[in-house]
Amino acid sequence: MDCLIRIAMTTDALAISRIIIGTLRESNAQDYSSEIINQVEQSFSPEAILHLFTQRQMFVATVESHIVATASLDQDVVRSVFVDPAHQRKGIGRQLMNRIQSIAITEGRDLLRVPSSITAEGFYASLGFKKIRDEFHASERTIIMAKKLEL
Repeated sequence: MDCLIRIAMTTDALAISRIIIGTLRESNAQDYSSEIINQVEQSFSPEAILHLFTQRQMFVATVESHIVATASLDQDVVRSVFVDPAHQRKGIGRQLMNRIQSIAITEGRDLLRVPSSITAEGFYASLGFKKIRDEFHASERTIIMAKKLEL
């Protein structure tokens, strides 16, 4: 699918929040309880997104000028990769990850890590990420994965 990947702007915060929360409720709800989903949602309000702009490089993917996906790079950690459920399985997440990987290589990084949800583990594995370990935050399971980059 044709999409444009660009650096996110603070004016995108509301749209980014909506994409993340919508994806949590629809896609991630298959693997996590509503209690966990509600808890995670708190970290992605528009105000929380604005704060994240100060901590990481944020990107969005747009289709026909509408934001349909987002991802972030925090040094060598990929964070907050979410694709609107209506646009999943169309290569947009892969394009976002390719962009992030290119930036990490340009920055001289030789490894990328990602804290994956249960829902996204297969996606990251298809990109060459390997499981390192599980982490638990209360009853929320996160899979820590990593990929060596070719410099």
